Amino acid sequence: MSDEPRPMSELSERTRTKLDQVLEETCRRLPHGGDHIARKFVAEQLIKAAERGYVTRGELGIIARRAIADFAEGRH
Repeated sequence: MSDEPRPMSELSERTRTKLDQVLEETCRRLPHGGDHIARKFVAEQLIKAAERGYVTRGELGIIARRAIADFAEGRH
């Protein structure tokens, strides 16, 4: 894991696929799959994490769940 963020364009296709899967799995738990604002917030948090090297499904799942909690508490 590096402290230097990598731009989204440099993330591998595999990582982007994981981001999409984790986003879908996480937002499925929200009423009606989450609104656009909630999904966007979670997606942004996932991208930031991936750019910092957090790319396993486990790591991304934790980050997504934390993002949902933060969003629900108004920290967005």
